[in-house]
Amino acid sequence: MSRPVTLFTGQFADIPLEELAAKAASWGYDGLELACWGDHVDVDKAAVSKKYAQSRVDLLAQYGLKVFAISNHLAGQLVADPNTDARSDAFAPPSCHGKPEAKRKFAIKSMKNAARAARNIGVNVVNGFTGSPIWHMLYSFPPVSEEMIEDGFKRFADLWNPILDVFDECKVRFALEVHPTEIAFDIITAQRALKALNNRKAFGFNFDPSHLQWQMVDPVKFLRVFAKRIYHVHMKDAAVTLDGERGILGSHLNFGTPGRGWDFRSLGRGDVDFEAIIRELNVMDYRGPLSVEWEDAAMDREFGAAEACRFLRDLDFPRSDRVFDEAFA
Repeated sequence: MSRPVTLFTGQFADIPLEELAAKAASWGYDGLELACWGDHVDVDKAAVSKKYAQSRVDLLAQYGLKVFAISNHLAGQLVADPNTDARSDAFAPPSCHGKPEAKRKFAIKSMKNAARAARNIGVNVVNGFTGSPIWHMLYSFPPVSEEMIEDGFKRFADLWNPILDVFDECKVRFALEVHPTEIAFDIITAQRALKALNNRKAFGFNFDPSHLQWQMVDPVKFLRVFAKRIYHVHMKDAAVTLDGERGILGSHLNFGTPGRGWDFRSLGRGDVDFEAIIRELNVMDYRGPLSVEWEDAAMDREFGAAEACRFLRDLDFPRSDRVFDEAFA
């Protein structure tokens, strides 16, 4: 049996949930991964009101869809970030703007409530970001000591362990989308993040090959290294388009700018080897959803979301229960 194909609603959060559910059903999706912004899920309400939480499930059911996960990326970013950057003010209520610790306090409460909301909605995975106290130290100049990096991972663990305690209480797992600007952005840092948390089971990964691809990290190798920690899977493509003039860091050019050194693409239109990923997921016996996180600045999003669903339907295949030449016997 093939895996459910779902749509992450984060890039469609400006569309009311009922309207989006009708569209997603017409595009052929099995369900949605609900973003915790827009009107899709209010985690504070869903954490305390089972009636409200059930209303999300019932609304989708009207269109033949299920909820497979919820995602609270924006609040999660504020947990471990320094929060001194005004860009992240938009991730918190106006009363927190310009106040780093107020943003952090809001974020910690939101992430704890995300676990409670997931429990009430009936899903066992919350996807999201963690933020990072040390991302701004990525390039080691001015010089960065190993102690600074170690302190950053300890700070991450000190902030996230109490949140993960609530995830344990709710029997829900947190899946970090390994991503630049997070505490884990490649295989090495993902291993280090797990170690900082003493490998507690509540913490794993939302696999997204696009963020690895443009960094030249092998997505299939990531799956092999963390086979037991892949709690959810995003499907998103990326293309490296270096031309000798613009670099891999993006050159301060916005997504979709012609000549940018890399960019996200609609599924099947970039460099990601999705068949290799499906084969590795079969080896792992991953049976969860394949969730389309659709991003392509050069394509209409509704056209792209519909095309991405068809792409995955054609690509995904169940693992074999035998070796083909056994039939010769």
